[in-house]
Amino acid sequence: MNRNLWLLAMLQGLFLTNNVTFIAINGLVGLSLAPFGWMATLPVMGYVVGGALFTGIVGRSQARFGRKRAFQLGLLVAFGSALLCAYAATTRNFWLLCTGTLVAGFYAANAGLYRFASAELAQPAAREKAVSLVMAGGLIGAVAGPWLAKHSRDIAEVPFAGAYLALAGVAVLAMLLLAAMHFPPVPARTAARAGRSVLQLLRQPVFAIAAMAGALGFGVMNLLMASTPLAMQQCGLPFEDAAFVLQWHVIGMFAPGFFTGHLIKRFGTLPVMGVGVALNFACILVALSGFELHQFTIALFLLGLGWNFLFTGSTTLALTSYAPEERDRAQAALNFFLFATLSLTSLASGVLVTTQGWTWLNVGSLLPLGAVAGGLAWLGFRRSRPVAA
Repeated sequence: MNRNLWLLAMLQGLFLTNNVTFIAINGLVGLSLAPFGWMATLPVMGYVVGGALFTGIVGRSQARFGRKRAFQLGLLVAFGSALLCAYAATTRNFWLLCTGTLVAGFYAANAGLYRFASAELAQPAAREKAVSLVMAGGLIGAVAGPWLAKHSRDIAEVPFAGAYLALAGVAVLAMLLLAAMHFPPVPARTAARAGRSVLQLLRQPVFAIAAMAGALGFGVMNLLMASTPLAMQQCGLPFEDAAFVLQWHVIGMFAPGFFTGHLIKRFGTLPVMGVGVALNFACILVALSGFELHQFTIALFLLGLGWNFLFTGSTTLALTSYAPEERDRAQAALNFFLFATLSLTSLASGVLVTTQGWTWLNVGSLLPLGAVAGGLAWLGFRRSRPVAA
């Protein structure tokens, strides 16, 4: 685990600080500005829709400029979009806020490649541990995100405008860390055009299951996480309690990163992903048991644990499914499926929690989790079959 990996883990942490702060405040700011209550999570949706829209551009920028310059461009966008959101909150302009979060999606799509870059900074035998370590860097976001949302809420005249300004400062700090990093050289552009197309990659079971598990697993996590502050508000719990629950949720998401790679090396990718699905089911059972603070906390903590096992496993599984010359194309496709799913769940979270309630939101989450469980079981059965002579 070299110096560059530790710096990349810190960048992941600052990226998650941005994410967690956005999740903690965007729904609430949206609710205060939106023309209709069901539109409250449109700013959250704008963030992930932007991520989906920009995946192609991000992939091309990575291939053309290399990891470092492309990541620097993402941080410049993060800085500018945070200032735009602060201005939108100050002027109480709902649609400008949605535009700001949409632009911020470029940063989300860009930083979403940190986990893949980690595998390139380590020896092949240690790439599972490298991915896991960088994911563990999200613990910085677990602490800093809720703290930032809570303590910057009222530093400006308009509630939460100060939080957006603080995120601009987080982007500047990330730029300083990135300046000290070194990445492998950019592959030849001719090689970037070689290899299989995305459709050909999707015909490969390992790539298809990795894409499905990563997208649906992240989608369920986002569906429940994005709606939690609104659900807790409906239950009469204060914003400070929502920040506390999100903090433990993000701890659950990233604390296992210190050992998930070891578990994958010892037990295999599919068993670890299966445990992730089981933890998601446990989360829903706890969420359905009541509406007190401890039930929200335990449910969201289990949701974070399940996400870590499932997402780290799907990333590791995907790394085995494409050749080096297919890297940018494959990773852009994986990110597109991820952000497209997050776009749907971000909108659905606000609509469902304000119209159907927290209970039915959790019940509906059983369907995509069942699909992931079925896909993993099918791939495991396929791998266990003896090869015909």
